[in-house]
Amino acid sequence: MRIVDSHFHWWPRSVFTEMQKRTTFPIAEPNGKGGYKVFVSEGVNRTGAWAEWFDLDGLMAHENKQGFETDVVCSTGPISSVFSEAPPAVGHALSQIWNDEMAAMQRKHAGHLWASGIVTLADPKLAIDELERMHNKLGLIGVNIPGSIGKTGRIDSPELEAFYDKVEELGTTLFMHPTDAAFSDVCDGYDGALYASLGRAIDVSVSAYRMVLSGIMERHPNLKIFVSHTGGALPYQAGRMDKNSGAAKLPKPPSTYLKRMFTDTVNPHALGVKLALDFYGVDHVMWGDDYPCWNPEHSLKVLAECGLNEADREKVMNSNARRILGLKEPVKAKEPVAA
Repeated sequence: MRIVDSHFHWWPRSVFTEMQKRTTFPIAEPNGKGGYKVFVSEGVNRTGAWAEWFDLDGLMAHENKQGFETDVVCSTGPISSVFSEAPPAVGHALSQIWNDEMAAMQRKHAGHLWASGIVTLADPKLAIDELERMHNKLGLIGVNIPGSIGKTGRIDSPELEAFYDKVEELGTTLFMHPTDAAFSDVCDGYDGALYASLGRAIDVSVSAYRMVLSGIMERHPNLKIFVSHTGGALPYQAGRMDKNSGAAKLPKPPSTYLKRMFTDTVNPHALGVKLALDFYGVDHVMWGDDYPCWNPEHSLKVLAECGLNEADREKVMNSNARRILGLKEPVKAKEPVAA
């Protein structure tokens, strides 16, 4: 069976080596594990990646050892906040390096790897320019946005309305993944256990719900939002959101907009995945393993515990991602006609 991993991470090393050359933030330094520390200000580090994140051949080989032919969708992950925390010109230049690398791997592994890109939201015009380039010239299938823009900026800022207009017009997908910029202070301690367990789930939940409360989803009915990690707390707390969000004056209950979103199965708990399937509907859920943060072995095991019938299992593991994300097979060159 051929399947699609909708939540897969590979990072191009060239972006980090470029940041190593810098003398002002953001600055990258080796972390002793084959990855980098990326400092966005004095003492504030945004990543803890290890060597596996940069080994695309190794990552894809492991995906294909699970008894399936696995295609993958690259998304940026927690590092996406750095591009919007940096000065706009710097974030823009780094995003272009990232996107060029992603497009190159999409060409190299045509039909087996698709990638989403990144923009700097610190400058809406630069964001729109790069969005158009990555979509129209590079052929990337989506754009990643962080949960916050620097220390005070928000993704539901009115200044970004034109950016969301363009995302909707192009029909591309917004990838929403937890970042480490907004909630690390209140979820500190315990050697990272509190933040890794709850902080990131809070981050992606708040980010996605801002898209609802702000009216962005109401004003953009065709906007496609992929909220990762089974939607964080959203499915579990949707009733509370309907009850307590009257001040937003939305024409529909908030859960109506939440259910328009798409999500993955990145949750090491079958009960959580079942809740996501019930809440969003089986046609809105795509298999993912967050590799190399998690792994395909356990993700496939959890999905098997959900007891899906064969038709729904095929949707979640394969056809949903191809339909939702528009994963098209590469056009094969015509064979020359024999004389």
